[in-house]
Amino acid sequence: MTIQFRLVLFILQILTVFLSISQPIKSHPNPNYPCKPPNHNSYTFCNTSLSISTRAKSLISVLTLPEKINQLSNNASPISRLGIPPYQWWSESLHGIAINGPGVSFNGSIPSATGFPQVLITAASFNRSLWYKIGSAIAVEARAMYNLGQAGLTFWAPNINIFRDPRWGRGQETPGEDPMVVSSYGVEYVKGFQGENLSSKNGFEEEAENNDSGGDELMVSACCKHFTAYDLESWGNYSRYSFNAVISEQDLEDTYQPPFKSCIQEGKASCLMCSYNQVNGVPACANEDLLQQARTQWGFRGYITSDCDAVATIYEYQHYVTSPADAVADVLKAGLDINCGSYLRLYTQPAIEQGKIKEEDIDRALFNLFSVQLRLGLFDGNPIKGKFGKLGPHNVCTQEHKKLALDAARQGIVLLKNDHKFLPLNKIGVSSLAVIGPTANDTSKLGGGYTGVPCNPKSFVEGLQAYIKHTTYVPGCPDVPCSSSDGFGEAIRIAKEADVVVLIVGLDLSQETEDHDRLSLLLPGKQMDLIYAVANVSKRPVVLILTGGGPLDVSFAKEDPRIASILWVGYPGEAGGEALAEVIFGDFNPGGRLPVTWYPESFTSVPMNDMGMRADPSRGYPGRTYRFYTGDRVYGFGYGLSYTNYSYKFTNAPKKISLSGYPIKADSRKNIPYQRSDGLDYIHIEELMSCKEMNFNMQISVINNGDMDGSHVVMLFSRPPRTLKGAPEEQLIGFNRVHTESKRATQTDILIEPCKHLSIVNEQGIRVLPLGNHILTLEDLEHSIFIEI
Repeated sequence: MTIQFRLVLFILQILTVFLSISQPIKSHPNPNYPCKPPNHNSYTFCNTSLSISTRAKSLISVLTLPEKINQLSNNASPISRLGIPPYQWWSESLHGIAINGPGVSFNGSIPSATGFPQVLITAASFNRSLWYKIGSAIAVEARAMYNLGQAGLTFWAPNINIFRDPRWGRGQETPGEDPMVVSSYGVEYVKGFQGENLSSKNGFEEEAENNDSGGDELMVSACCKHFTAYDLESWGNYSRYSFNAVISEQDLEDTYQPPFKSCIQEGKASCLMCSYNQVNGVPACANEDLLQQARTQWGFRGYITSDCDAVATIYEYQHYVTSPADAVADVLKAGLDINCGSYLRLYTQPAIEQGKIKEEDIDRALFNLFSVQLRLGLFDGNPIKGKFGKLGPHNVCTQEHKKLALDAARQGIVLLKNDHKFLPLNKIGVSSLAVIGPTANDTSKLGGGYTGVPCNPKSFVEGLQAYIKHTTYVPGCPDVPCSSSDGFGEAIRIAKEADVVVLIVGLDLSQETEDHDRLSLLLPGKQMDLIYAVANVSKRPVVLILTGGGPLDVSFAKEDPRIASILWVGYPGEAGGEALAEVIFGDFNPGGRLPVTWYPESFTSVPMNDMGMRADPSRGYPGRTYRFYTGDRVYGFGYGLSYTNYSYKFTNAPKKISLSGYPIKADSRKNIPYQRSDGLDYIHIEELMSCKEMNFNMQISVINNGDMDGSHVVMLFSRPPRTLKGAPEEQLIGFNRVHTESKRATQTDILIEPCKHLSIVNEQGIRVLPLGNHILTLEDLEHSIFIEI
């Protein structure tokens, strides 16, 4: 082959690649989409000029009963006579397009998708705009994969359960333990994912003028799960399939439910997933009070799906009913719309024949299902000609998305210890590096649960090698369980020779995952012994990196001078190796904060099945989460260091709020017991008619006193008056992440909504605003606001 010919061939190859990424997709890989001309586009439900409601009712009206029943499974059957192909409702997108659901395949034109950090470490950034951007980026990749027949349009994320117990195997999937943070994350993810601003999103402006659905349209559908109080997999004799979560009205209202309420009311989620467990003796998927609360009180507009086989568990595990038909009848009458699994498909007909339900119950469910599909444009004809039809392989694993994954990993890393400012390392002053740990050179461990096929993952070793060429690696332990010390000798050898040692230990999915809770909060197996062995011979104190989602009792390392610095990296996603190296060598100043309390090992004596949040000294119960826990901590919620230091000033904040200027509903004082002998104690939020008028901005000056610029999380807490039983010790009422410059002050505002942020929940499950002194705290800074009538 001549040089000229090779050059021509090379140019043709470049042109081919360029054309493939710059041209819209010409045809859909699966031509059997609904409403396909010329034979199946004349039905009323295909008429895009009609309302969503009219089209959904039209489709239901032309179906036979067997056809209706066969739509009630996640794997919905085709309706061939109407030209409607099968549809798989179950796709996953927790922190990137994941392989867990059957709706997703990476066996096609798109072989990978951006792998963002696991949710818990993304939450540690405390950055709302970052959460929104991640949801939006995943949505673009989801639509692109749908266009190529590699994903559905309905994704079952985010997981917004409270990380109540540190042993929970799925805590890593959640935004942490604080209801406000979890709520905020859920809202931002759902807004970004579903396409809150469709008319200007990602350059697809040209479309929406003639779409009568207005704000009803969806880019893709998000699902808030698992509703509700689901946070136990397998502990002792308790299993998630049969566990009965016994919860007080107070805990339900102020801890477990707020994320779901926010996800629906503010995020406008189009799907809600009910959980396996029972809530106060009633299976969540058959709990009419819970499911209807979402629709009637919170305004939910979407479909409700069961967790997979959760309908079957009602009969087979919980023995709540005496037959499969009863289970089907109970969930449909409660408000469930679709079953992940086969129970509705198998037993709905018998339930009708036995008179347990009526066809109208099925029609109600189908209306919710078809309405969401219509909002997604599934019945609008060829998807390639639609709003998002241009999305394809060139929109997946883009440089923009990979940079976002890197930024998320950077922002989520938490610096827990840094004696004598050991970090950041000076790359010029470090000639050799020893990296030791079973996951340090394994990219498959970076994502945690519900991970897909990442674009171009980089291990921790690879990230560090980019800074120090003479980087030596050994695993030390054969794997994360670390049941053998056979590799310690080699670890000791390279530790003796290196200028600096980086130890990477912690958790992986062998320790914490779906259907598997931890028993201990200590490092697995002989990992602690490995740390001691290496620290004993290292020339200088070592750098300890902790992986995994669940809190760890590393009290020994916190106090040991041979361990100079500790970083928690969680499951940092595909860019974790690069992000960690940037932090260690000072190209990024860490600013992450822990989104969960890190408890001592003694906490494992607390029964995991006890759902109470508040401490009960009479039975030795210490409470849960930073809001109510009264015991010792290894590291507290919101803890996180930086390479610089900060101070604060309140530049504008009220000292008093008088409710006398705000109208109260007539006769409220006669109907609601909020008085005590020496005066008013609190007032019910529902009695205040002008909550928004009370809102104010807390203006804060953040002073960077150090020598490095930094991205800093401002966290404002409140201590309410101790006048009501069960009031939290403190609660987060606002947070912002702000960029700061060295030796300069940066201004930030935190919006305070007294009815929302300064209120608490009483024992009857009613939200009230305590009167008296509320202490607002920001690190060591305090400000008092007195609320009176």
